[in-house]
Amino acid sequence: MEQGTGSSFSSLRAYGRALAQTPRRLARRAGSVTTTYEEMSQVKARSGPDMQRALRWPDLVGLGLGGMVGAGVFVATGRAASHHAGPAVVLSYAIAGLCALLSAFCYTEFAVDMPVAGGAFSYLRVTFGEFAAYMTGANLVMEYVFSNAAVARSFTAYLGTAIGVATTHKWRITVAGLPKGFNQIDFLAVGVVLVISLCICYSTKESSVLNMVLTAIHILFIFFIIVVGFWRGDARNFTHPADPAAHAGGFLPYGVAGVFNGAAMVYLSYIGYDAVSTMAEEVKDPARDIPIGVSGSVAVVTVLYCLMAASMSMLVPYDKMDTESPFASAFSGSDGWRWVSNVIGVGASFGILTSLVVSMLGQARYLCVIGRSRVVPAWLARVHPATSTPVNASAFLGVCTAAIALFTDLDVLLNLVSIGTLFVFYMVANAVVYRRYVAVGTTSPWPTAAFLAFFSVVSVVFTLVWRFAHPGKAKAVLLGGCTVCAALALQLFQFFVRQARKPEFWGVPLMPWIPAASIFLNVFLLGSLDGPSYLRFGSFSAVAVLAYVLYSVHASFDAEENGSLAVEMADVGRQPHLEGADQDGSLKV
Repeated sequence: MEQGTGSSFSSLRAYGRALAQTPRRLARRAGSVTTTYEEMSQVKARSGPDMQRALRWPDLVGLGLGGMVGAGVFVATGRAASHHAGPAVVLSYAIAGLCALLSAFCYTEFAVDMPVAGGAFSYLRVTFGEFAAYMTGANLVMEYVFSNAAVARSFTAYLGTAIGVATTHKWRITVAGLPKGFNQIDFLAVGVVLVISLCICYSTKESSVLNMVLTAIHILFIFFIIVVGFWRGDARNFTHPADPAAHAGGFLPYGVAGVFNGAAMVYLSYIGYDAVSTMAEEVKDPARDIPIGVSGSVAVVTVLYCLMAASMSMLVPYDKMDTESPFASAFSGSDGWRWVSNVIGVGASFGILTSLVVSMLGQARYLCVIGRSRVVPAWLARVHPATSTPVNASAFLGVCTAAIALFTDLDVLLNLVSIGTLFVFYMVANAVVYRRYVAVGTTSPWPTAAFLAFFSVVSVVFTLVWRFAHPGKAKAVLLGGCTVCAALALQLFQFFVRQARKPEFWGVPLMPWIPAASIFLNVFLLGSLDGPSYLRFGSFSAVAVLAYVLYSVHASFDAEENGSLAVEMADVGRQPHLEGADQDGSLKV
């Protein structure tokens, strides 16, 4: 390998030469994979000081709860019940929780085997290469920045509900001349983002303690809502709408299809558990703490959501639910119980704060590890020696989030956030299967790749038939045919293709059935999103690909050509050898 070739960005002439070599560099870097050992050693060493291992499983459960139980459930329940599932929205939350748990299993296997801060970015890089990881990382960072900005702005609205003031009208400044959706300045949202950014820059452990306190208070408010709902509610509302002449009765007024469509809508309330996997580098005992933290938090949240949905269904008939703020509206018109609306506003406000703490912790660690790969500027990867936190990434993303939250209403981008997140979950489920059955240089990747491609195609066909085919016998036959094809492919793959490796500490059970179920459910949920969301996703992906071609591939190529890996290995050699990983990155079987 040629050493010391200089930077592709040192001058316009050097950059021009780099662009001329783009095809060769893409062929060399786009599919390049790292090993588990490399991710745990020299790649990790590029951040300088290590992050402090100070978290236990209670911290991870708290972070998972804080990341998931935000404001989403207070909005999604009314929309899903009114338009899709009716009182069976309880089942919708259970199905969505199962889907989240299956994805959580896939995340957990990677996080235990490779406890680094990169989350899905690192998992995809050791499996499918640099370009797949880059696209995953771009979607993750986009999701976090946009959703955190939107959540920060919603804090202003929910705080108004808590104190009985129309804060969105009184505290936001409208600027004439700016286009609608970008013309309301929200300084409170900016303040919240900046304060949380300072907290997560200071210390991860202290941020976890702050999250635990806020989450505990939030959970108390949720229990209060559940208890009051069951106390004040009427079980007849599970089967009797307010207007029987205009709306169907029964527990399943929209049928089984409505339950699954409702699950697609409420699934967004579970997004946030993936941030726990980014804390793996700061966990004291990853093999024990991560499975409990990730899966345990999803299970607890599923129970809470089902109870909240049940209490809401008892309080108000599904055809009378407010689709914007169902819990608050259920009490606002009740004499003597309007104060409960204020309590709900307080609870939602705490939920927003915990969601922001966890999301901003996660986004900084994603960007830190992306910086280690050199596909973004390397200074974003630095860990501060005094705080043991990725200060540069935390501060940079905090400023970006605050700037967007200042003036942008992001309602039109929320589905873009959803599609990006589901795409990442889909990729991780594929990666865990591929990595179990394919060992580079030992086994052929084609049987596994063919199975994953076929299963994805069948999942897409099933989703399209479910969504667009007219009800009837033909639709039932097509859906049944897809189900038989998928099950047969799974059985044949399991019988004829042997696993190339087995995790030493923790692995997804019932391989490959659980990851396959996760692949199908994520494809199915992607099919519930609207067409404009895919256009926005395609536009964002095109911009991300352009950035990779114009900058990232050349930066990572320079890092390889200039021998930075060899330099970093000098420090790595003084570190103890990683248990459970051979020098080639393979696991002990």
